[in-house]
Amino acid sequence: MDSQHRRTRAGRLAFIAVTVAASAALASGPGFAVGAVGDPPAPASALTPVPEVPPAPAVPPAPALTPDPVTPVPVTPVEPVKPVEPVMPEDVPAFGAYLDYGPDGVSRMTELSRWLGDADLRVGHTYLPGDRWSNIEGRPNFLDAWARWRTGRADRMFVLNVPMMERNEEHLSDFQVRHLLRRGAAGQFDEHYRVLARRLVDLKVPDTVIVLGWEMNGTTYSHRCGPDPTAWKTYWNRIVTTMRSVPGQKFKFDFNPTRGRDAIPWTQCYPGDDTVDIIGMDSYDQPSGITFDEQIKEPYGLQAHVDFAKAHGKPISYPEWGLFRNGDNAEYMKRMLAWMDEHKPLYNTLTDYCPHGVWQCSDNPKSSEVYRSVLFGRTGEPTTEPTKPTDPTTPPTTPPTEPTKPPTTPTTPPNCSPLQLGDWVEYWLGGKLCLRFDWYSRNR
Repeated sequence: MDSQHRRTRAGRLAFIAVTVAASAALASGPGFAVGAVGDPPAPASALTPVPEVPPAPAVPPAPALTPDPVTPVPVTPVEPVKPVEPVMPEDVPAFGAYLDYGPDGVSRMTELSRWLGDADLRVGHTYLPGDRWSNIEGRPNFLDAWARWRTGRADRMFVLNVPMMERNEEHLSDFQVRHLLRRGAAGQFDEHYRVLARRLVDLKVPDTVIVLGWEMNGTTYSHRCGPDPTAWKTYWNRIVTTMRSVPGQKFKFDFNPTRGRDAIPWTQCYPGDDTVDIIGMDSYDQPSGITFDEQIKEPYGLQAHVDFAKAHGKPISYPEWGLFRNGDNAEYMKRMLAWMDEHKPLYNTLTDYCPHGVWQCSDNPKSSEVYRSVLFGRTGEPTTEPTKPTDPTTPPTTPPTEPTKPPTTPTTPPNCSPLQLGDWVEYWLGGKLCLRFDWYSRNR
């Protein structure tokens, strides 16, 4: 800002006053700033696909350089990177989430992965409707999208809940259920499961994990065990034997009660080691007021599940888990994730809709933060520390009370007097403005 004019001392003082006034005016309008300040990027909606970043333009190769004949520089050729299918170590639990029963569930897995910092969701999970036998048979086109997802990568796992009865959620009486279980034990429904097995093999998903007759120890479903445990176990064995008889199959059958005693101790429904490959457990945060330690120690609870599976030489799983009666319980979320990291189930899938979920359900922000923080960026490689998310999970409800400071503080030049324009003006200018007076002493 040195003046190019050489005037009288009074003229110089007048120029200083004009300059100060001009600087103050500049502060109220567009001016020079040390660093640009912009709004933070808005986080993507849980159900809105994140736009793809366009690829960077290709850079033309640089002209070849002739090595110095006196001091040649050795050049190590770089081999092209070959695409390799990732392989998950056995000690890293595979995980996913139930997001929807149809094609929407498949597409949302990509979106959930992005929300989790490109975490590797290896497990896809859906259910066959239990309203009629044609749906339990996996009617044409119902499983196609899931089969395409599963065959897209060799290390993925497809989990399919399969009802043992039609009219499965019509609250049939114990008398009706008992009659149906005995019909199933006699082989009257075998053909429906033979059709399903052939359909899965034809779709090239012969290694599907079949969660057969889930939560059999409760009262919700017609395929419950309580009315006749003996008939139920016989019927389970018939279904497994029928599906295993189909050429090309490699199914794994998951025996999956709900945590706790419920209507009947789930151990009374166990059909035997020959027809069970995995011992699962659906474990939601319920009943009201129960602590996670109580969920571990209760009869037929989490610890009993682990011990039972170990005694039978079977891996464990958690096909359904999530929040429930105790609301947005971050402690449950933290402890359940730690429990699974410790006991390493073959797979787990969070039930991600309200009231259980954390991504598609906005009612549980504290638990959502825990879930995302623990699993953010998790892949097949074991890590000592989880990668923390850097962007907010939800947009802020109020603007920040003070502006973000620039990363570095500008240094005031020597012989420069700063102008006190106020914090707000200085923030938007990117620093203080100052006027140099050394020209006055140099030109006296």
